[in-house]
Parts: sequence; structure tokens; C-alpha cells
Amino acid sequence: MKPTRREVLASFAGAAMPRLSRPLVMGFIYNGPKNDLGYNQSHADGKQALRVLPWVKAVEEASVPETVAAEESMRDMIFQDGASVIFATSFGHYDPFTIDVARENPRVQFFHCGGLYEEGKHPKNIGIYFGFIDEVEYLSGMLAGLATRTNKLGFVAAKPIPQVLRNINSFTLGARSVNPKATTKVVFTGDWVLPVREAEASSSLVDQGIDVLTGHTGSPRVIVQTAERRGVFGCGYQFNQFSMAPHGFLTGAEWAWGTVYLRIAEMIHNGKSVIDGSIPRRLTGTLKDEFCKLSPFGPSVTETSRARVAAAKAAILNGSLEIYKGPMRNNEGRIAIPAGKVLKIEDVVLDRMDWLVEGVEGKAQG
Repeated sequence: MKPTRREVLASFAGAAMPRLSRPLVMGFIYNGPKNDLGYNQSHADGKQALRVLPWVKAVEEASVPETVAAEESMRDMIFQDGASVIFATSFGHYDPFTIDVARENPRVQFFHCGGLYEEGKHPKNIGIYFGFIDEVEYLSGMLAGLATRTNKLGFVAAKPIPQVLRNINSFTLGARSVNPKATTKVVFTGDWVLPVREAEASSSLVDQGIDVLTGHTGSPRVIVQTAERRGVFGCGYQFNQFSMAPHGFLTGAEWAWGTVYLRIAEMIHNGKSVIDGSIPRRLTGTLKDEFCKLSPFGPSVTETSRARVAAAKAAILNGSLEIYKGPMRNNEGRIAIPAGKVLKIEDVVLDRMDWLVEGVEGKAQG
């Protein structure tokens, strides 16, 4: 049977190895604006790292809804731009949209941020990549614990999913490691981008005596801006939000997706492919792997505090400091991690976290 024009184009655009006569075209889709000073900008900034590779052409599309519109965006990149690699950066872009387009284009490599790949069920031309930012949140929490005067920290979060709970817990553990009196009050807004609700929650926390604010939303810029406006300290997340709070900014936990994109591009350039498994189908990394980093310190951070954080970071990197080490209780008083047990950052048990650590005021169910 003679192949259709679509099949011919798919074969040409989806070659696992780029031809010498044309660049490796890599497409990126984001679910929001690429200048949000948050999650989407962290990915867009990471894509920019590919500019050092002359044999890569990167194309992108912002504000792609988590609907069938994502499928059309990916198809356009494949058939119009000649993309042989697609990065779908939002959790909601994965099932069924990335899965369906991957089935249609078996020679195109798809990489999804944070998806839940199921072996034998999902196409083999899909790879999952994600980072674990707990250690950086711990360091950020240390600065919060050292800076607070009221011993009250505030955390504005979107949803009580495991990744968010991990960030709340690691931030609080860091704070309490240097200030055992520190506590964290959590407010869940209900969704990733609700700027009015985020501002209201942040301001309400300040009214309750909290003097350090942070959060986990699509773009915590509103949280940091509110902290600055109300005269309290702020810690960022996702991207460097220093510009939003030049006086009260302490630091933040940032993603460094450029590290991931450069590594994947180099692997493909060297003949590797997620299709045959020579690129890991689940590519993850931590602070040591440079998948994440600490934001620059704000002007109010003392030299003593900087030194304590630097020492803790060194201990994390050499393996002498473990964040999730028993005995550890949850905020309901029950043992969450028994004595003598250590949960490594990449332990799958943490991917199912459904509890908040002692010292956190809030419910893990939202």
C-alpha cells in the first residue's frame, strides 16, 4: 500500500537521528505565558540554554491549553516545523494528548515533564523527566527559620498533591533545623493560577503574625510581591523572583531545566533514543545533578546565615545530610518515618506523600 502524504511527512520529520543537512528541531509547549516569572518561564529559560548548540533549532508555543489544542500544537511542530523531538512541559498535557500524538508519530521522541508513564501501556517513544527540589526547599527554609522574628512562616499552595506536600515539608524541616520554634501555616488556594486568591491568602497570613512568606503555585510572584508590600520576608519558587521583592527577598528554590534539555539534546545528537531505551524512559535529578538551584541571596541575608546555608548545601552534596530521616512525626503526632530509617530524595515512597510534617499547621487534604 502506498504511504499517505501524512505518513511520509511523519517519517521525514520523526527520524530518531537528525540528518547532517538539517538541524535537530526540538519543540516546546507551555500551558501559560513564558514570562510568568514562574513555572512556564523556568522551562522557557531552560530552552534558551540550547542556543549554545549550533545544530539545534528550538521552537516553542506558549499558553497551550491542557486540551486537544495541545495535540494540534504538537502536530504543527512535527509537520510544519519538522520537529523530531517534542517537550510537553505541563502535567495536564500528558494524558491523553501527548500519548495520542506519540502513537500517531512513532519515530518522534516525546518528553513530558512529570508524567506518569506506564510500561506496556504507553508508547515507547515517550520519556518522562522531572527534578526533585526538596533539598533546595530545605535550604530556603533554613534562611526563613533564621530570618523570622515571630517564628511564624506562611506557605500558600495550590493543591495538596505529593509534590506540593514534599515542598511544604522540606521547607519546614529546613526552618526547624536552625530554629526549632519555627512553624509553618499552609493555605491551599485550590488551583495553580489564582492570583487574587493567592494575594488574599498571603495578606491574611501576614495579618496573623507571619513574617516570612513562600508558596508553591504556578507563579509565586504574587506571594513574593505581597510579602514585599506588607514589609515581610519572601522566599521564591520555580524561578528567580528577586525583582519582585528587592528589599525583603531571602532566596528561593528554582528549577534549572536547561541542564535537562542540554543533556537530552546531546544524547540524541550522539545517536541515543528514548525509543530503544538508550535514553532513560524516566530521567530524574536532584540538587547534585543540577536539575534545581538556590536563588541568589537577598540583601538582608547576613554573612552568618549565608555560611550556615553553604555548609548545609555542602553536606547535602556529600551525602552527610539527609532531609527525610527518622524518627519523624507528622503534624497529627503519628510516626511518619521510624527511627533508623532514611528516605532518599528519589525514593518512590515520597512520590505518594500524603502527610505534613510536625510543625506545619494545615491538613494534607487541603
